[in-house]
Amino acid sequence: MKRTHYCNQLNENDVGKEIILTGWVKSRRDHGPIIFIDLSDRFGVTQLVFNSKENPQIHQQAESLKPYYVIVVKGQVIARLKGYENPNLPTGKIEINVTELEVLAKSDPLPVDIDSSCPKCGSINLSESKTYGGHSVGARPEGGTLPPVNMTHEYISVKCEKCGNTFNTTLSSSELLLKYRYLDLRRPEMMNNLIFRHKIVYKIREYLSRQGFTEVETPILTKSTPEGARDYLVPSRVFPGEFYALPQSPQLFKQILMIAGLDKYFQIARCFRDEDLRADRQPEFTQLDIEMSFVDENDVMATMEEMIKELLRDVLSVEIKTPFPRLTYDDAMKYYGSDKPDLRFGMKLFDITGIVSGSDFKVFQETAKKGGVIKGVVTPTSKDFSRSEIDKLTALVKEFGAQGLVSYKVQNNTLTGAVAKYLSADVQKSIISAMDAKEGSWIFIIAGDVNMANTALGNLRVHLSNKLVQDSNTKDRFNLCWIVEFPLYTYNQELKRLDSVHHPFTSPRAEDIPLLKTEPLKVKARAYDLVMNGVEVGGGSIRIHSSDLQKDIFTLLGISEKEAQDRFGFLIEALRYGAPPHGGIAFGIDRLIMLLLGLDSIRDVIAFPKTTSAACLMTGAPSDVTDEQLEELGIGISKKEN
Repeated sequence: MKRTHYCNQLNENDVGKEIILTGWVKSRRDHGPIIFIDLSDRFGVTQLVFNSKENPQIHQQAESLKPYYVIVVKGQVIARLKGYENPNLPTGKIEINVTELEVLAKSDPLPVDIDSSCPKCGSINLSESKTYGGHSVGARPEGGTLPPVNMTHEYISVKCEKCGNTFNTTLSSSELLLKYRYLDLRRPEMMNNLIFRHKIVYKIREYLSRQGFTEVETPILTKSTPEGARDYLVPSRVFPGEFYALPQSPQLFKQILMIAGLDKYFQIARCFRDEDLRADRQPEFTQLDIEMSFVDENDVMATMEEMIKELLRDVLSVEIKTPFPRLTYDDAMKYYGSDKPDLRFGMKLFDITGIVSGSDFKVFQETAKKGGVIKGVVTPTSKDFSRSEIDKLTALVKEFGAQGLVSYKVQNNTLTGAVAKYLSADVQKSIISAMDAKEGSWIFIIAGDVNMANTALGNLRVHLSNKLVQDSNTKDRFNLCWIVEFPLYTYNQELKRLDSVHHPFTSPRAEDIPLLKTEPLKVKARAYDLVMNGVEVGGGSIRIHSSDLQKDIFTLLGISEKEAQDRFGFLIEALRYGAPPHGGIAFGIDRLIMLLLGLDSIRDVIAFPKTTSAACLMTGAPSDVTDEQLEELGIGISKKEN
């Protein structure tokens, strides 16, 4: 039997039709002479009816069906009895009177719980499907929090957001779900994530193809050219003792393609980095890689803005305005304490050094004398903070080097707080005016080195804004901005050398080239990052296309001519043969899709992700290999002691 429809396609207009459906047994409800089975596939659910009076043999077969058996059925579409319709399902007004049944595959009891749908209405509460404390659950627990989990499975009470029904479901640990990822992916939430990912990647390819880009695949087995993280190395059997490296990015190859005359290139590229992992990192990830010839920064940014605009419009039905706002790196750090600021709320940082440096508060006095700054941030609401809450905020800023946190509350146009007495009435009013603080709002101040103050206040700002972001999501779901004019270099205190802020192929601004040999830390890069909701989703630059300038940059970075030739020789040589001005950008596809779906981890948008220790629990990778394999490669293993 070949299926005629998917499990979400049939409705009251199909009543009387003979159809064939395939799928998994989602649930079985045995009412004696009548058995109801919910049949599911990736598209939806259809209710099957087995009637002992009409077809006792088929009814008897249905008695043996268990959850997740794979079956094919033939039957007639009939209308459900009045009062038994399910308005929450596309197929809720019909059911299938089964006349033929075949079991295609049996299933053992599942080791993980993957059914989080409401038993009353069938809703899976997609908008509330979250991961709580490393455990996945399909509906929001009442009260928003979960009890401590000490077992692989634990029952919790959840409330359906659609119909209000309260029911029990189980938690499965994230590790267990990764081990049985093929079962986890059956969950509609996860399946929809993958389908959404497909739509985004499809639209990207469609848009760039219309813009004249050519998709080109670049090598996976390539030369080790360190780009900031450790390489994953692959030994060569043909060349004993030598290694390939998995690419951290296609950076050099896409520049080579511009020299080759391709003009516009893109690739949905697999990239590999052996680095410390976190929720939004994986050892292997997917990158949208783009390069264009004869362009400047504005050309690249305008092309990308239209791409993002189309993605949001066509896939999410969200309209956004272009061009996106642009902030210089210096202003982003000055006003938001971050080079990836979340602009969905206000809360700029204010420098009040000039106002308080002459006050009686010694901390402010001494900081100003040493050339430091006194900066602060204001809460736009009148939420009160307890002593314990302020202590937690103080502990937070200390993690970023602050010595302490000064807090004031605005009341009757004056400041209240432990150290308010050290500030005159005029100084207090000047602070309130300069920071545009409202009645009942709180002011938090940090004194010290400007970089530390910006970083600490920037993190405090994000911490304080959590509630503000939630309230603003409905009116400003996606906020995008460009960060431009990054420094070309940063100084590595530990190694006493200059490091590239982006990578050594980033072009300096033309007007800053004379500063390379005299004041390199003042040189600005022709670089740009795209930030969405406080997360960097893409970054790029105009590249160096002069072989002489590229050599000068390598020299400033302490890369000798021999080392440059060993690492990047093929690019250096290619630059000698007529390289066009070119630039590009790369987007983290996993991170972008995570943000578009409102999720917290890129693991939820990757079909087969790894853990934070870079292990694949499903396949058991990485794993030992045989001595014969190692001998063939000429490799010996020296295991480190714990």
